[in-house]
Amino acid sequence: MNDTPGWASPGSAPSDGQKPEASGPAEPADRPGPAQPADQQEQQEQQGQAPQGPGPQWSKEQPPPAQWSSPSGSSGPGGTPPPPPPGPGWGTPPPGGQGGHGGWGPGGPGHGGYGHPGGWGGGWGGPPPAAKPGVIPLRPLGVGEILDGAVSTMRTYWRTVLGISLTVAVLTEIIVVLFQGLVLDYSSTEALNDPSATLDELSRAMGDAMLHSTVIFVISLVGTVVATALLTTVTSRAVLGRPVSIGEAWRDARPQVLKLFGLICLLLLITAGVVFAGTVPGILVSVAGSNGAGIALTVLGIIGAGVVALWLMVRFSLASPALMLEKQGIKKAMARSVKLVQGTWWRIFGIQLLATIIANVIASIIVIPFTFLAGALSGDGITGWLNSGGSGLGWTFLIVSGIGSVIGSMITFPITAGVTVLLYIDQRIRREALDLELARAAGVQGHGSAPGTTPGS
Repeated sequence: MNDTPGWASPGSAPSDGQKPEASGPAEPADRPGPAQPADQQEQQEQQGQAPQGPGPQWSKEQPPPAQWSSPSGSSGPGGTPPPPPPGPGWGTPPPGGQGGHGGWGPGGPGHGGYGHPGGWGGGWGGPPPAAKPGVIPLRPLGVGEILDGAVSTMRTYWRTVLGISLTVAVLTEIIVVLFQGLVLDYSSTEALNDPSATLDELSRAMGDAMLHSTVIFVISLVGTVVATALLTTVTSRAVLGRPVSIGEAWRDARPQVLKLFGLICLLLLITAGVVFAGTVPGILVSVAGSNGAGIALTVLGIIGAGVVALWLMVRFSLASPALMLEKQGIKKAMARSVKLVQGTWWRIFGIQLLATIIANVIASIIVIPFTFLAGALSGDGITGWLNSGGSGLGWTFLIVSGIGSVIGSMITFPITAGVTVLLYIDQRIRREALDLELARAAGVQGHGSAPGTTPGS
């Protein structure tokens, strides 16, 4: 297709006179013709005529076979063989060599040539880099870029990010410590460590332990919701390269905080309902008298329910940023998450799993030393605290371990929230060309007009 841009070489367009049935590219006009015999050139020069190339009488004027000489002037069997004819292409290289002095380049003679990256023979250098007004480039992101964007947000806007994380973590941990030290009665759970305890005592102790864990979990959940809401706003502004204060983040996120809390509670209820539905058949079989079959069915039900719950949680994992940034309701935010995750479940699961592992490793590195230090300072030592199973929690233990939890949460909150927000933005760039809207919002000129910058690449 000679009329297709980028497919035909110079001089091969139909307007140059090339026939459609020609099997090769047209010869450039400036290519030198075959050498003429020496006596014919000398005769033309004496008559004042310019030497002419081969014409229609070529077959009649060529010398006899015995007098044929090579274009270089040497004849006979010992002469130098003629050079091979130039192959199809754009003509012979200009004098001066490839890319050397005198070559043809984009800047004129002496500036690049056929072998120079900027010359005619240079390969395509790829699309121009995407605009990056903030912590990520405005194009589909890789795994490393998402993780780096979350860390860059924390590093670039550390005053706001760490201020939010520290404030939420401190308030949450103070409430948890006071609740554990003043309200909870750990004496009721000591039966769990008593081998001679009766079934009623064990059941009562397990119920109290579950109640204590649930209350602490709800308190921590509230803090996580508030931190996620505020950090979502900060990360979305960091993508545009715009800082935001804690007060501005709170004013922007405040109308959606209750909805976010309702969304997270609904997701937890869905998870609990799936797990319960998976364990009910095994429990019913055990109650009917078949203990072995009931236990086996319960284990299989828990495994199956866990798989279903994990699948649902990944599908709804982008509902939180959709609710906060699009100002959606709970139902519409969940529908948006399902739409954005569709077709990329494994990718999103892998990225979130990697971010969770990184956050938990960092938190463990910080929290575990504080926990052992708290056990050592609590009076019974580390061995006594481990043997008691954590039932005897004094104020020293609660305060020291709480400090470790605050530091761990201050670092892990921005990572988990940042990765979730950037995953949401990445999916919208791939599916909805959100990078164009972000570029306009950031004041980037010409984004999306160059090849290679369109979403979905």
